[in-house]
Amino acid sequence: MKTKENNKNTASTYHHGDLHSCLITTATTMISEEGIEALSLRKLALRIGVSRTAAYHHFKDKNDLLSAIAAQGFVSWQAQAERLFTDKKSSEREKFQNFVHHYVRFATQNAAIYQLMFGNTLWKKEENNSETAKQSSQSQSSQNLKDVAYPSFQYQVKMIKAWQHKGMLPSTEPSLRLAQVTWATLHGIAQLVIDGIYADASQIDEMCQCAVNLLLASSK
Repeated sequence: MKTKENNKNTASTYHHGDLHSCLITTATTMISEEGIEALSLRKLALRIGVSRTAAYHHFKDKNDLLSAIAAQGFVSWQAQAERLFTDKKSSEREKFQNFVHHYVRFATQNAAIYQLMFGNTLWKKEENNSETAKQSSQSQSSQNLKDVAYPSFQYQVKMIKAWQHKGMLPSTEPSLRLAQVTWATLHGIAQLVIDGIYADASQIDEMCQCAVNLLLASSK
């Protein structure tokens, strides 16, 4: 249970005109601490110290808020991937190796957000809903998330294609398919850790390195 002091500290970080970003940041923290089910716009507004009306001014409903949090996760992931990919101090092999290890590290250190980014909470197929307004709101939130998530994956395709041109990855495979298989491999490792199947850090690092070695060896 959060104390009044914690609520006060959270509220003190909010500045007029910055409520939108504060809502996302605080909601992200709440999800990491208590899970998606524990989050609501009412609890979020209370924690920050604003009215529910103020919170609803920025997000139509919980789905809209969750989509924004997931979108921010993709933005953060891509920003870090770009830094790794454009690092002039690292060799191409080191860049690829860092990318693999970073992906799994990002996923496991931000497990709640990662599962929101890739789980069925937001990505499940839209079901028939008689509430037209609610369906419209969810559709718009989903589209906003897709507008961020898809370009993020396309950046991974760009990296894979570049490494193919440099002879590090097999050029016989379509870049898109190779990017999908690479992502599926890393996602699988990350999910095993998140689900508690693997917890030993040395095992996780060894699995990541094994993935690096196998993928790079496939080009020879």
